[in-house]
Amino acid sequence: MDLTTLSGDDTPSNVHRLCFKAKHPIRGDLLRSLKMEEEDIVTGAVCVYPARVKDAVRALKDADCHIPVASVATGFPAGQTPLKTRLEEVRMAVEDGASEIDIVISRTLALSGRWEELYEEIRLFRQACGDAHMKTILGTGELGSLTNVYRASLVAMMAGSDFIKTSTGKESVNATFPVALVMVRAIRDFYWKTGYKVGFKPAGGIRSAKEVLVWLSLMKEELGDDWVTPHLFRIGASTLLSDIERQIYHHVTGRYAAHHDLPMA
Repeated sequence: MDLTTLSGDDTPSNVHRLCFKAKHPIRGDLLRSLKMEEEDIVTGAVCVYPARVKDAVRALKDADCHIPVASVATGFPAGQTPLKTRLEEVRMAVEDGASEIDIVISRTLALSGRWEELYEEIRLFRQACGDAHMKTILGTGELGSLTNVYRASLVAMMAGSDFIKTSTGKESVNATFPVALVMVRAIRDFYWKTGYKVGFKPAGGIRSAKEVLVWLSLMKEELGDDWVTPHLFRIGASTLLSDIERQIYHHVTGRYAAHHDLPMA
């Protein structure tokens, strides 16, 4: 899970709290009851706006924790700022310590069928990322058709994306299974043709532990065990962890948690 906060009211204290939760996602007594206190369970990354990257890096360093910091960029969520500005935003996030960059494509180029221009933009973003991993957000709810989703997936992978991601979480339609099926099969086709494994990240609207089981099943059935690891599969979520911890609490105690039982969630 990429534990995420992408709100207009994000502050250094919010980000510090998020980073603490990323290092301690499940209450310690619950992990002890499951005999998993030694498993070092943490989230896959912390995802924030570029302006909050320094806050996240500092908070994780103070906590002596090596969870990656991911930053959205390139005019998130609309991608409608000038290319020069979007590239500079990527470079600044990397300089501030982000080791993963979630870029957003220009849906205008995709909807206009300007695939070579889209490829060139993503290639430039890949260069700007340097050694940082690049996750490419397609904004599938605004692409108009599943054909465009497939084409955009292939263009993003050919341009050097380490992951392709469904949504910003800000569209009216975010991660859905029909779209996911198209994207993971594009990943499979790309792997068969090139031998290169690209990761997948659904984001937006995934709020329950039960839903996550379906996503994990989809990855295992369509792509295999290699894609059921943090290296090739992430879920972008801000409220999902609350339900996962709540379900673990129910498993351990036999009752659901009251609001004050899991305050950090």
